[in-house]
Amino acid sequence: MARCARFLVQALLQSSALTSTHHHSVQMSKLIGIMTMSVDGFVADREGRVGEVMRWYMASGDTELQTGGDDPMTLRMSEASAKHFRELTADLGAVLTGRRTFDTAGGWGGNHAWGPAFVLTHQVPAGWPRPHSSVSFVTDGLASAVRQAKAAAAGKSVGVHGADTIQQLLNAGLLDELALDVAAVILGAGVRLFDNLTGAPAEWGTPTVVAGVGVTHLRYGVRSRGEREAV
Repeated sequence: MARCARFLVQALLQSSALTSTHHHSVQMSKLIGIMTMSVDGFVADREGRVGEVMRWYMASGDTELQTGGDDPMTLRMSEASAKHFRELTADLGAVLTGRRTFDTAGGWGGNHAWGPAFVLTHQVPAGWPRPHSSVSFVTDGLASAVRQAKAAAAGKSVGVHGADTIQQLLNAGLLDELALDVAAVILGAGVRLFDNLTGAPAEWGTPTVVAGVGVTHLRYGVRSRGEREAV
């Protein structure tokens, strides 16, 4: 379960030198928040542990999936969850996340399964960056991290991990979609996904819904503040 947390709490470039082709790819790339949370809205417990909400990845069915990356794992979930997971991750070309997620995941062994990873942080951790690693650290803000991740994704989508990073993107009106895995568990307290939001209340419309075993997968299109005000 700890290894599952390390992978999935993850638990995927240089903008000034972009050509017009790169610019087109950046414009087409979507930012998709991908998080598992409890029914009462927590992504981790009081100690930051995610085992309870992510248990469905490892023990909700007989369909096996290999994660890839430098710290590969075998996931076991229902066929419905596996189909949802395959479809969601097939379009990912990079990862954007925060420092807490990077630390919890142990740096994904140096290479995330979904592509180059960009970590928002105030300070690059000791011993990083590492040779042969596709993990980069962004210290000059959210906008720079978004540009770099989209450029690296080369027209595919950017998967976004971490409650704080998703909150920042929501507040900036930059998140395009939110894929929520709602685990059938109540934590009662811990790290909330939807804290510190400046644009609430917000209406996102009707999600796509996939019923798994012990988890429900919801996928929302997120409207920007400008789009909501125009309605």
